[in-house]
Amino acid sequence: MSGFDLPLRKDLIGQTPYGAPEDTVPVRLNVNENPYPPSEKVIEAISQAVAAAARGINRYPDRDAVDLRAALAAYLSMESGIKVNIDCIWAANGSNEIMAQLFGAFGGPGTRALTFDPTYSMYPEYARDSFTEVVSVPRRRDFTIDLAAAIEAVAEHKPTLVILTSPNNPTGTSITLAEIEEISQAAQTIGALVVVDEAYAEFRGDRGATALTLLDSYPNIVVSRTMSKAFGYAGGRLGYCATSSGDIVQALKLVRLPYHLSAISQAAAMAALDFASESLSRVAEITSARNQMARELSSMGLVVAQSDANFLFFGEFADRHAIWNALVEQGILIRETGPVGWLRVSIGTASENELFVNCMKALVSGQEELHDQNGTD
Repeated sequence: MSGFDLPLRKDLIGQTPYGAPEDTVPVRLNVNENPYPPSEKVIEAISQAVAAAARGINRYPDRDAVDLRAALAAYLSMESGIKVNIDCIWAANGSNEIMAQLFGAFGGPGTRALTFDPTYSMYPEYARDSFTEVVSVPRRRDFTIDLAAAIEAVAEHKPTLVILTSPNNPTGTSITLAEIEEISQAAQTIGALVVVDEAYAEFRGDRGATALTLLDSYPNIVVSRTMSKAFGYAGGRLGYCATSSGDIVQALKLVRLPYHLSAISQAAAMAALDFASESLSRVAEITSARNQMARELSSMGLVVAQSDANFLFFGEFADRHAIWNALVEQGILIRETGPVGWLRVSIGTASENELFVNCMKALVSGQEELHDQNGTD
């Protein structure tokens, strides 16, 4: 815009928007998507629900999404065996919006959020946008949380938000319920909320190990979920949270935008939820493939982090970008993220996984041959 300097917030100058590479390649394993599209039955159900909603599109949607929240409560009861009152469930445009609302309601100038790195790279952006300070505690070398350090950090920094990501992104590692309890107890003494981000919860090895089981005991816990992963619904944009108290939901309503979930979004999500069992059957297939790929990568001499998600974090490479780039040249896109030397790959279809594993075998073998040659010079 010639002759005009935008009055951009000073803290945003020089920043770049969040996003992963979207290169057009045959095999995209970089953003933890479910590789399987919905079945024709699900597509038909969503289409019919959207058509019905479109007949009333001239009216504003239910701003509190009551029917959708009831459907989400029914799903949680089926998936985890936990009954949550709909007054304690809130839905939004992806779990990103849930997290942004939590930071908007409970963060702000003069407050802190506590995270455990490496973890999801969007947390600092939620904090920046809400003028919340971020304090980060390093994870152990195996990417688990140092419980003593976590409790010490809660006491020292007195955050209003403690973010526990389980399974964690980008590493895939889970936090035990006992650890979540101890951290929640420490947080409760200073009046802090503990947000357990369970975006990948359906892929966990122990189906009962969800922080939903702690809601009745800890009034400061919020569990965030999404339909993007297990439901293969990333394009539908539907996230939600379950809380220990309707007061937390009421607080989120203070910062939500009016009518933040369209009638189309609500109708489509409810139709997809009707096929939850079908979606979970795909989850079993993905977790089996994940475990198989972990064994394949380990057999190459690579270090693979223990994963309860639909992706694997592996390394360590002297030049991870060279590996990433070599895979792109073979038509495979994975993710450079987290600590230097590590890469993350999403679990794809059987053919995509096979192609990735075969390419990795060739790359690792090539590096070993080069190392042997250099060692004999």
